[in-house]
Amino acid sequence: MTIIAGLVITMVCVLGGFAAMGGHVAVIWQPWEYVIICGAAIGTFVVANPMKVIKDCGTATVEAFKHSVPSERDYIELLALLFFLMRELRNKSRAEMEMIIDAPAESDVFKRLPNVLKNQALTTFICDYFRLIIMGNARTHEIEALMDEEIETIRYDRMKAQHALVAVGDGLPALGIVAAVLGVVKAMGAIDQEPEVLGALIASALVGTFLGIFLSYALVAPLATKVKTVRGKQLRLYIIVKQSLLAFMNGAMPQVAIEHGRKAISAYERPSINSVEAATMGGGESPLAAVNKEAA
Repeated sequence: MTIIAGLVITMVCVLGGFAAMGGHVAVIWQPWEYVIICGAAIGTFVVANPMKVIKDCGTATVEAFKHSVPSERDYIELLALLFFLMRELRNKSRAEMEMIIDAPAESDVFKRLPNVLKNQALTTFICDYFRLIIMGNARTHEIEALMDEEIETIRYDRMKAQHALVAVGDGLPALGIVAAVLGVVKAMGAIDQEPEVLGALIASALVGTFLGIFLSYALVAPLATKVKTVRGKQLRLYIIVKQSLLAFMNGAMPQVAIEHGRKAISAYERPSINSVEAATMGGGESPLAAVNKEAA
């Protein structure tokens, strides 16, 4: 919603200011200038990116508009899941833990926390590193290095959409100049016309320059920044897993280990210790029921 609100404010201020100066807003509506600039931008975007990135840009744009970032409940569920898995690892045999890790969708531990289970990439990440812990041969510093490498790879893949949008935004002012030059060429072809006709043609040509700059700095660039913000917060879930598992591998109790993960959350989004304890030490009840009880 903030994106829509920002766009409304921008359009009202730009068009309203132009009208207040005595300009005719209708002059800005030059549909073929829009076709040239937007069509060229889309074409270069398709040329520069593989189909997976193109589709991911659509997904990222939807996420940006919806502001699809982890909520406090998402953080609590993740910490609760890590706590339960660490506790099970201490109390169950290797074979029993392998059954949980190999089929998380069928595990009661994961079923209790559906928000984590819906995130297939995160679930796979968690299961892979618990599997390495179960094997018992990996050293903590080796696991940390491997996690850092994988998280960086995930970050690189998740930010491809943002980089693609930035490239489009950077190119739009130049494409606006292309449209303006074509408009000037058209105007020069009518140099023998009346000044009123020639002035209208030159004005429509200059709309291309305005449109390219406006779309770049008022739409695409802010959208790319929003995508970066949203996906950066989504990646924070992996950092929480990393910090919690490393603390556990270094000998911390499960309750202490997830505190390491909780501290990796931004202060203004971080759930309280009481909320996490309600979800993890709720006497066997559903973590979400425990959280609701604590909130009440």
